[in-house]
Amino acid sequence: MQLVDMKKRVLGNTGIQVSEIAFGGVEIGMPYGIGVENEKDMLSQSEAIYLLHTAIGEGVNFFDTARLYGESETIMGNAFKDRREKVILETKCRHLRDANGKLFPQGELTNFIEASLTESLHALQTDYIDVFMLHYGDEEILQREKIADTFLRLKKSGVIRATGVSVYTPQETSIAIDAGAWDVIQLPFNLMDQRQKVLFPMAAEKGIGIIIRSVLLKGLLSDRVRNLHPALVDVEQHIQRYSDLLGEAATDLPTLATKFALSFQEVSSVLVGIDRLDYLYKSIQAASGDSLYRETVSKANELAYPNPDFLNLHQWSLNNWLK
Repeated sequence: MQLVDMKKRVLGNTGIQVSEIAFGGVEIGMPYGIGVENEKDMLSQSEAIYLLHTAIGEGVNFFDTARLYGESETIMGNAFKDRREKVILETKCRHLRDANGKLFPQGELTNFIEASLTESLHALQTDYIDVFMLHYGDEEILQREKIADTFLRLKKSGVIRATGVSVYTPQETSIAIDAGAWDVIQLPFNLMDQRQKVLFPMAAEKGIGIIIRSVLLKGLLSDRVRNLHPALVDVEQHIQRYSDLLGEAATDLPTLATKFALSFQEVSSVLVGIDRLDYLYKSIQAASGDSLYRETVSKANELAYPNPDFLNLHQWSLNNWLK
């Protein structure tokens, strides 16, 4: 029995209906995230499958994974092989750069993408992928017509239903929108870093579905964040300002962050990394119930962090600011 009625939204012009919460599958496939050091800290495969089945039972139909997420595709394949019609699967091809960061030669790109897709189909135990994505489309990759043409040809063949690309910067998003090849764009967006929202209307005009990731800024926008590194004192103080926006529709920070992302009609789904039942239920609850008041959304818009370029969690980790 579902705890709440999980709402669905159309994914751009694809005609695909997806749940407002997308199940992020990296954590069930490999050690990832704060406090997860190795496989001992992860769910067993049977526990992960139970979690995936529970998500379906709670109305989640959109599941995100990737070729590079360890055993994630294999686990999802085992979980969904007898209920494929109930799920929308999004996976990503292997990175198109070698260990030195060099893009593979033009003549090898098509075969590489197709080989990665074949591996995903086998692991997921399916004969089609709903959304097949570039794992990271930087500016150089997005400007290679050979790559876009390969994805479009795969879509035309029916082996994938929609093309997609995962990006980081607004400039990459803008290039992806203009390319005319991508049905879906996955991008980072949250209360602190709102740079991408200026491009939402442009994406909607082109019929491109928007999937949000980093909605909780890797846990910083949660009630658990306390006593950050001294170098991040301004960040911590800024996060505390969001407490003034809490109310009946959002009684805690993660719910506020999730509802804020979903307040944009151009957004199709919010991607949440899930590896525990309580994370699943909290994410579903965060998307349910009343929407934020317009006044709350307006105030949240004004509370974007003034220096979003500083919000580089990878660099913070290198600086040992995140422990």
